[in-house]
Amino acid sequence: MKAAGLSDELIQKGKDLKSISEIDQNGDDFKVTVTTGSKVIVNCFTVGQECELETLTGEKTMAVVHMDGNKLTTTVKGIDSVTEINGDTIVNTMTLDGIVYKRISKRIS
Repeated sequence: MKAAGLSDELIQKGKDLKSISEIDQNGDDFKVTVTTGSKVIVNCFTVGQECELETLTGEKTMAVVHMDGNKLTTTVKGIDSVTEINGDTIVNTMTLDGIVYKRISKRIS
């Protein structure tokens, strides 16, 4: 996470807090809300169209999100992100310069 620009303080806070991700889909339109403690990041996008996305550091950047089967993929500021939805499990893998971060989430409702 340090390679993605997060400070040591934010990395430690992230380890101490639970994060909740909510994904709403209507056809090719998505709304992804990630809540970690009091920080909330909301990204809305349409598959295949350029959009503004907020990064973990709070920076906003332009990107295109693609969908291949049950996988959403994009590249933001050199970070390749793949989010795979399999039933009640979401696996998000981010890769930057050979460093891999993998997060596995389970459906809670």
